[in-house]
Amino acid sequence: MTKLILTAAITGAETSKKMNPNLPCSPEEQADAAHACWKAGASIVHLHVRDENEKPSQSLELFAQVTKLIRERCDIIIQFSTGGAVGTPIKERLKPLSLKPDMASLNVGSINFGDEVFENLPKDIESLAKEMSRLQIKPEIEVYDLGMLEYGVSLVRSGLIPAPAHFQFVLGTKYGLSGAPENLFHLKAKLPANATFAVAGVGRHQLQLAPLAIVSGGHVRVGFEDNLYFSKGVLAESNAQLVARIADLAKTLEREVASPAEAREILQLT
Repeated sequence: MTKLILTAAITGAETSKKMNPNLPCSPEEQADAAHACWKAGASIVHLHVRDENEKPSQSLELFAQVTKLIRERCDIIIQFSTGGAVGTPIKERLKPLSLKPDMASLNVGSINFGDEVFENLPKDIESLAKEMSRLQIKPEIEVYDLGMLEYGVSLVRSGLIPAPAHFQFVLGTKYGLSGAPENLFHLKAKLPANATFAVAGVGRHQLQLAPLAIVSGGHVRVGFEDNLYFSKGVLAESNAQLVARIADLAKTLEREVASPAEAREILQLT
């Protein structure tokens, strides 16, 4: 079994400091959070950025500023979100890719999100995939249900997404697959050959699914984007606190945690 890759999704697009005052929003806060997560064992930081009013943004300047600040502090792998916030036009979601992050998320289907729809049309998905391929950015294929997985696999088989592909199972959202263990294993069984996968459990499912991912050869994403709590009713103090807990769990389960350099090798990043 390869070493465990831990991803820290430190901010997201739907969270706020009203929900958890420790949420990093400014470039400096995000860089500090990424560095602390790196020290705690994270190999990848997943980035959304916020403007001066702490609202979700697709600003090239903000993505560039946060990237620069993080790279001055550590060698963590930087993964941009191309999801933006619900309703962000695809042309805006494409823009940050020009900065050539190490990785980028690729949502491969639409899903209800609250009272809105997180829309990902096939033509837009393919535009994002083509741009990532052109810029040699590793996609992380985001999967919320079985149909998304099968479409993602078809993109790999067509060559639009280079193999070996990396998938992430996002489990526990209200309108996607639940965090039931059998869902994780069913998705894993349908992965293409040599693919890697990570698991992002939403809310309470973050801690419940992490050990299953660890012992089944997957990787784990934690962080405030998916879960603002350390335990029931207790807000997490930091993203690094959530990372450290899973790093400690991996040690208990006797699976070593990957450094950024080792994660690059596992994911075959160029």
